[in-house]
Amino acid sequence: MKAKEKAAFLVSYFEKHLPDAQTELHYANPYQLLVAVMLSAQCTDKRVNQVTPAFFQAFPDVHALARASFDEVFPYIKSISYPNSKTRHLIAAAQAIVEQHQGEIPRDVESLMQLPGVGRKTANVLAAVLYEQPRMPVDTHVFRVAHRLGLVPASAHTPLKVEQKLVKLFPPEKIHKAHHWLILHGRYVCLARKPKCEICGLRAICKYYAQLQKKAGAAAQKTSG
Repeated sequence: MKAKEKAAFLVSYFEKHLPDAQTELHYANPYQLLVAVMLSAQCTDKRVNQVTPAFFQAFPDVHALARASFDEVFPYIKSISYPNSKTRHLIAAAQAIVEQHQGEIPRDVESLMQLPGVGRKTANVLAAVLYEQPRMPVDTHVFRVAHRLGLVPASAHTPLKVEQKLVKLFPPEKIHKAHHWLILHGRYVCLARKPKCEICGLRAICKYYAQLQKKAGAAAQKTSG
């Protein structure tokens, strides 16, 4: 089965079984999502959701955050991974938004990537989640699932190459949702160490599962022989 056909199968499956997939980060507006996504780098969404309520109460908008000092912000995110650099980036990004974008979160990926602490993945998340743009943020889950299913070749060995391959497979209007499907599938079913193949609805298109079956068959044949 070709990658394009696998993508079509995936869309059909998840539109039936997970039609309302969305980010698990809690947010009420673009500013809050920007903060949450920046905090989530190399950290779990669950941990981020535990600290953001108090953070948003203390710094309710981008202007409040832009005026804050390092010592004021740090205590709210000290339990998050890399709190020192994230504190600096959050304040600097808020200041840039106030000074360069009139306090509005940019809508385009290129402008978002100019903000301190905002890389391609974070920018793609904001564009996909907030504005449903055809962007495919690639985190460790998307990277792993895309390779295991065989949606991308082994030669796609960087997040950017995986992103470039994936956006060509899905209809533009489905890309932002496919991002959520791949993440959630990797987070709860296609686990890194022990994938739950027995409950996976994508086994029919999965390269990894086919290889497991082939190995199991060869082992059984060797034993019986």
